[in-house]
Amino acid sequence: MGHLDHATFGWLTPVLSYAMASIGAALGLRCTVRALGTHGRSRRNWLLTAASALGTGIWTMHFVAMLGFGVTGTDIRYDVPLTLLSLLVAMLVVGAGVFTVGYSRDRSRALLAGGLTTGLGVASMHYLGMAALRLHGTVTYDPMLVGVSVTIAVIAATAALWAALNIKSPGAVALASLVMGAAVSSMHYTGMLAVGVRVAPSGSALPGATVMQFIFPLAVGLGSYLFLTSAFVALSPAARGRPSETSVAAFDDKPARAAAH
Repeated sequence: MGHLDHATFGWLTPVLSYAMASIGAALGLRCTVRALGTHGRSRRNWLLTAASALGTGIWTMHFVAMLGFGVTGTDIRYDVPLTLLSLLVAMLVVGAGVFTVGYSRDRSRALLAGGLTTGLGVASMHYLGMAALRLHGTVTYDPMLVGVSVTIAVIAATAALWAALNIKSPGAVALASLVMGAAVSSMHYTGMLAVGVRVAPSGSALPGATVMQFIFPLAVGLGSYLFLTSAFVALSPAARGRPSETSVAAFDDKPARAAAH
């Protein structure tokens, strides 16, 4: 068995990955809170922003953490299409959960369905990302720890959606995002503890891209997206009196007033 190192750069990658997960959670929760106070196109746009932020934050957390992953006795490469597919899965399943909660009238049922769907999707993203690994050897998994990591993902996703429905103040959202960042990071590192590698030394070249050729630039790009989107949300007019929500609500009320007359 090859020796696995989950922090080849020390505490840098775990701390940075936790920060990415927390920022994505904070932005996603804040956008969902905004969405639940709006109607029509405005609600859809806020939910899309929430889904992209949460999905991007979770994916970036995973692959920033993977920057510090190493196995003695073999180089590591990443399959580019599979890695991009894991990003797409993260955004789609988080979007499904967010839209389920955002549009359902029965929010208790939506919370359970959305939490289960999103949690399984987050776990799928993680293991798709692991399937993208290319190394000289065989990757194995401890089934019990895999099950624990999936359970953590479902609980974390359900808690995130619950927070979006019930937490309104910026301070509470910030606290909830720190907890969510810890939960997502716990899911990742529990999943990584399930990993074992049987190294088969070889002189042949590995297919795929190195972490610095592909993962690092993509993670930096998505991290920048999170920061820029955070600035947009903080500076949006809706944060200073929510005029867009008022105008949408007034528009939606016009048919009712016309019918009354």
